Amino acid sequence: MVSGNIWNADLGNGNYRNPILYADYSDPDAIRVGDDYFMTASSFSNAPGLPLLHSKDLVNWKVVNYVIDKIPDERYKAAIHGCGVWAPSIRYHEGTYYVCFPMPDEGIYMSTAKDPFGKWSEPVNIRPGAGWIDPCPFWDDDGKAYLVAGVAKSRIGYKSVLHMVEMQPDGMGLIGEEVKIFDGNENDQVTIEGPKMYKRNGWYYVFAPAGGVKTGWQTVLRSRNVFGPYEYKVVMRQGDSIVNGPHQGAWVDTVTGEDWFLHFQDVYAAGRITHLQPMSWKEDWPVIGVAKEGNDYGEPVMEYRKPTVGAGSNEICEPETSDGFTGNKLGLQWQWNANPEKNWYELTGNSLKLNAVFKETVYGDMPNLLLQKWPAPEFSCVTKLDLSNLEDREEAGVISMGTSYGLLTFRREGDSLVPYYVDGVQKYGKILPDTTEETEKLLPAVSFDKAKELYIKYTVKQNGTRDLNANEKGFPLELVTLEYGTDGSSYQKAGEMTAMPGRWVGVKNGVFCASPEKESRGYAIVEFVTYEKCEGNH
Repeated sequence: MVSGNIWNADLGNGNYRNPILYADYSDPDAIRVGDDYFMTASSFSNAPGLPLLHSKDLVNWKVVNYVIDKIPDERYKAAIHGCGVWAPSIRYHEGTYYVCFPMPDEGIYMSTAKDPFGKWSEPVNIRPGAGWIDPCPFWDDDGKAYLVAGVAKSRIGYKSVLHMVEMQPDGMGLIGEEVKIFDGNENDQVTIEGPKMYKRNGWYYVFAPAGGVKTGWQTVLRSRNVFGPYEYKVVMRQGDSIVNGPHQGAWVDTVTGEDWFLHFQDVYAAGRITHLQPMSWKEDWPVIGVAKEGNDYGEPVMEYRKPTVGAGSNEICEPETSDGFTGNKLGLQWQWNANPEKNWYELTGNSLKLNAVFKETVYGDMPNLLLQKWPAPEFSCVTKLDLSNLEDREEAGVISMGTSYGLLTFRREGDSLVPYYVDGVQKYGKILPDTTEETEKLLPAVSFDKAKELYIKYTVKQNGTRDLNANEKGFPLELVTLEYGTDGSSYQKAGEMTAMPGRWVGVKNGVFCASPEKESRGYAIVEFVTYEKCEGNH
């Protein structure tokens, strides 16, 4: 089952529209190797982690791999919202691909691969300890290597500071003492973070966002010396555009010599979506977006000509969403709420078997939630379930997962399947999640002879705007509706909610199967999940 045109950025006429990905690939970093582009992004406490996306033209992207199968720490057997894998960087050096990623409580890690589509190495913690975030490795012309990184105030007690330290040439350790190269507290660059390092015309550049996720801008530092001193300049602002907080991303070039910049925009419930901007140079400073007359910085574009990439592919594509579960592996659109166990599921050849996993916490903290990102501002998703193999008191259903969440679950109670609509609020701390009580609404029971053919419809529609003091235009409000039926055409409403993003992540939706007993025997069959765009998505 192939996803069908949920959100295409390629307009088919030589132009593209922003965002190029209306999905939560936050804190993106990207590289070009030959005529291939690779991008990775934050994954926090979801596993597998560090999605790897591939493109031939910077506009059409697909998820092709994950760098890590599991988050490298035992405590991520639990869903520790907001922790885990933060903003990574990806680099290519002398035949090896490197992904460097921070875990703000555990350290800075490095993973490598000769083939980015294959198996990546087990991550090595090259700087153990809490506090450093957003690392980026850099190899200089003389063979020396360096690492630039930011800091997390929640872990280290201060913010807005960038550090540089020499790195082993193989990327597997650090050398010498770190040097503070920039302090945004001493000027107007508060919350500077997410540094990415490059070299051009003898200048060392550090691209770094500042001003905060929802309201910030893109700053660039430059120096003739790796360790500074660095001067700085703001090179992209929101200006008159509708793109709030345009920053944090990657400078990439094309084989034809063009320069482009990938970055995110925070749109609240859907998370941080990905934009592509043209980039030019003026007096050895970059200008990202298009500069209005009299400005020395750029503003984001909403439509522009596609990059000139030479003999690149003309395929119009997007990340997968719908799934008929016909392969021997889970589709790359899926992530678990925490590090998975092998006994949670099985692929039968034409469906997904979800085993009933012991439920020892509230729904929002269950590790065995199988989730995927929202693919568009508006869409519907129909999940077909066979629940005839549930044992008494076992349950399965569909969840909308954010800091507030809603779900529809069918619980076997004797000879009936009893639907419940559940509301919950996800609370979180720095280390371990704090949870609160959930509320259940009992719905009319379904006869168990209908258990082989149950349909749950999940719909996301925009419903006005929300003022988050991020810009006067506000953010879209998304209304999530859950419905159910037994024939695939008529549905009964179970409940609805106004969506709220998760901790640093956009809302995800997906499936689960749970049991009140440790020794559970039942299971649910997910026959298919089908996404469709709503009118107005284009």
